[in-house]
Amino acid sequence: MEYFFSILSLIGGLALFLYGMDLMGDGLKKLAGGKLESILARLTSARWKGLLLGLGVTAIIQSSSATTVMLVGFVNSGIMKLGQTISIIMGANIGTTVTAWLLTTTDIPDGAGFLLELFKPSSFTPILAAVGLIMIMTAKNDRRKNTGEILIGFAILMFGMDAMSSAVSNLRTAFNSILVMFENPIIGILVGTIFTAIIQSSSAAVGVLIALAASVDMNFSVALPLLLGMNIGTTITPIISAISGNVHAKRVAFSCLYIKMIGVTVVTAAFYLIHSFVNFEFMGMHANAVGIAFAHTLFNIISTVILVPFCTPLEKLAVVTIKGKQDGTENIFATLDDRFLDMPSFAVEKCKDLVCEMAKISADAFKKAANLMDNFSNEEFDEVGRLETLVDKYEDKTSTYLVKIAATEMSAKDSKVVTELLHCIGDIERISDQALNIAEAAQEIHDKEITFSEKAREDLKIITAAVDEILELATKALIDDDIEVAKRVEPLEQVIDRLKRKIKNGHISRLRQGDCTMELGFILSDLLTNYERISDHCSNIAVCFIEIANDSFETHEYLNQLKEGDEKEYNDMYEEYKEKYYMA
Repeated sequence: MEYFFSILSLIGGLALFLYGMDLMGDGLKKLAGGKLESILARLTSARWKGLLLGLGVTAIIQSSSATTVMLVGFVNSGIMKLGQTISIIMGANIGTTVTAWLLTTTDIPDGAGFLLELFKPSSFTPILAAVGLIMIMTAKNDRRKNTGEILIGFAILMFGMDAMSSAVSNLRTAFNSILVMFENPIIGILVGTIFTAIIQSSSAAVGVLIALAASVDMNFSVALPLLLGMNIGTTITPIISAISGNVHAKRVAFSCLYIKMIGVTVVTAAFYLIHSFVNFEFMGMHANAVGIAFAHTLFNIISTVILVPFCTPLEKLAVVTIKGKQDGTENIFATLDDRFLDMPSFAVEKCKDLVCEMAKISADAFKKAANLMDNFSNEEFDEVGRLETLVDKYEDKTSTYLVKIAATEMSAKDSKVVTELLHCIGDIERISDQALNIAEAAQEIHDKEITFSEKAREDLKIITAAVDEILELATKALIDDDIEVAKRVEPLEQVIDRLKRKIKNGHISRLRQGDCTMELGFILSDLLTNYERISDHCSNIAVCFIEIANDSFETHEYLNQLKEGDEKEYNDMYEEYKEKYYMA
């Protein structure tokens, strides 16, 4: 019965360890604010640069699996190429060993001295937990809250480590009899691989190994094979992640597997061959935390040094293993990958890129539609229709993904951006609808071979130029996050409303004089309605951007304040645009 509860304690300790690692890693990624992912995504093909970057990123987020899953997502989305990932994976293998060194504090013996004992988990873990809790409870910004999560995550990790060590101590006899068989390198590597594949974390597996070493009679002859197997087992995470990916994503996963397997095979064969002649004395010594951490780091450094010159052959091996044609045309929506939902900041950035591209397409659709009024062609008309359909796809794909992001835990800054994009995306889509309506009006004029009066054509050119500018302002404000540009949209929108009224009044006057027809009047009215609606949508985009930037969303209150003329800046800009688009 005692063994039963000890096993439960061991499982509970492992659960705490894994949860602590996950919490700490999430806090570190949030604190980085998507910068780590962006740096990786923009990496060039420089081999040593990739190696160092993979090492640094993994050392920060404490998980080589997380890094490789990022790479699978990047390659699956077309952001990176397979060849760029090989050296990053090798660097990640070295970076992940940092966790083992953090756990060496568990090896500090009692009575080692006051200063050393301060670094024992039993001494600093409760303090970290208390400080982290206070930071989270009193946090007024995301940075402070994320730092608190990192501290609590590390404290939970160390509590889990302590629980595993205590449980293993109670199972000392059972483990001593089992561990003997792991002196066989093949069995040890196999068991280490299977165990790590089950818990999907080499850092956690090494933590369990250190806990075992602290409580049972384990020599390096047992620890080393298990450690080597753990390095292979960690590749299960990118393999699982790549199952739903494309050919390129699967090749990244197999690259991870080949790097580990070849590294373990070469190092194991060389080590045991030399050991058979030299007989390393340390193999019979008791394995401690520092020794395990050192062996873990040394193995990954040696295997990386051996394999770095062979990055290109490793890439070719992955390509040969996973057959498939290289597709030069990447799916424009491939960046909306569910793998990135675990990296909200990066996912939001990719959505923002697509929404900005969507805004550019809608603006382009309007320009092409407006040009059809004077120079109609079926090819250009079809192009406007194609752009409108494309914008519809952007709205569908991006809005669905934004809703998924909104369900994740993200920073206040990212939450603002998601809210802004969700509000803007509908307006952008409707701008393309209005552009198609304008194109259809131009087609009707062309097919019926009718023309506006000279005055009507001049007036339309003026309002078209104004709408073109308001589209440019709204798009620029969205792309550049420029509040000053966004503030110029509403005054111009009011001028466009004024232009619409003047053009309508002019048409009525010409109609009375017999210079215009009712049929042209209906077409003109439809055109002006579409122009006005485009300017309204641009106003919605700009006002949404300004209000969310100011931590509120009182659109009507903001517009009323502007229209009442409370702000001199607004009135000055209104007069500027009124003069620029003067209509006699």
